Amino acid sequence: METALTRLTGVRHPVVQTGMGWVAGPRLVSATANAGALGILASATMTLDQLRAAVREVGARTDAPFGVNLRADAADAGDRVRILVEEGVRVASFALAPSRELIGELKEAGVVVMPTVGARRHAEKVAAWGADAVLVQGTEGGGHTGEVATTVLLPQVVDAVDIPVVAAGGFFDGRGLVAALAYGAAGVAMGTRFLLTSDSTVPDAVKARYLAATVRDVTVTRAVDGLPHRMLRTELVDALERSGRVRGALQAVRRAAGYRKLSGTSRRRMLRDGRALKHGKDLTWSQVLLAANTPMLLRASMVDGRTDLGVMASGQVAGVIDDLPSCAELVERIVKEAEDTCRRLTASR
Repeated sequence: METALTRLTGVRHPVVQTGMGWVAGPRLVSATANAGALGILASATMTLDQLRAAVREVGARTDAPFGVNLRADAADAGDRVRILVEEGVRVASFALAPSRELIGELKEAGVVVMPTVGARRHAEKVAAWGADAVLVQGTEGGGHTGEVATTVLLPQVVDAVDIPVVAAGGFFDGRGLVAALAYGAAGVAMGTRFLLTSDSTVPDAVKARYLAATVRDVTVTRAVDGLPHRMLRTELVDALERSGRVRGALQAVRRAAGYRKLSGTSRRRMLRDGRALKHGKDLTWSQVLLAANTPMLLRASMVDGRTDLGVMASGQVAGVIDDLPSCAELVERIVKEAEDTCRRLTASR
């Protein structure tokens, strides 16, 4: 199934596995790549040395193209870009709009630049700066999210830019891929669907919690960091929504210390990142600290299996997923279903 996305990135199928923190590690990314889709390595919680080692591990597991997701606002973003260039990574994706300078540096080295956006104006901005493609996430997607549904946001962006658009938020099967292509997208991106595969390293107990969820168990809350965040509703989410400012501040300080130890981030850098996050947003300082340390909350679930202590970012599609195929089985199934759907549509004319 050739599209502008497959031609741009060199993958066989127009399917992207998103760069989920603590989930999209070398095993999942390489399994996705070997299945013919585009795997994206999550690097925000890695040190520079860990990033280089992870990229090399993926390269040792697959000869297929893959990508790395970066934080555009990270203080060491330039160093991370240089690692991608030196290691021959095919695609750089960003959760926030990268600067014109970062885009230029990557493009000069032949790296495909694909930022994630949640609004038409953001897509127009990065396209004007030279981005090769854009991933558009509607409110159905997991993690930090906006308010506009994919079915409304996607056609807006497709009509506004002349680069390949990848649709994210609400996709889990071949029917969704066909729908996205009909809107004018060049492919789809999936997070929760790839999290729920046998190649995902997420603990079995956590996967079981996702599989048991209904669509009503996936919520959007501001209690974690003051920003709209789509996740499974858990006891922790309920507790955070009930906690007052003092309790929230104490939790934030405790988790800040844990994240600093884990990531090697200095106090000065954490304060700088916190100020940048707070700029233009009505957040308390406890919310700023929690936002800076959301990786710790995710790690508790996605690595340690502590669903009682961590948060579980989730797309709404968790409520309609009921199995754990391998990445190879999943991608094959998606492509076959998409092809069958296209044939049925053609035959019904």
